[in-house]
Amino acid sequence: MIMTDHPYGVPHNERAEQLNGRLAMLGVMAALGAYAITGQIIPGVW
Repeated sequence: MIMTDHPYGVPHNERAEQLNGRLAMLGVMAALGAYAITGQIIPGVW
């Protein structure tokens, strides 16, 4: 929920949650890409 009446724009916790979500999506995409290329979840480990 973005609060438009907040005096400093978007609250810090909202930005942190957005960043966390974006990094999680990036991690999932990296894991899927690594699995598609190598056939291993973590290349070199398993």
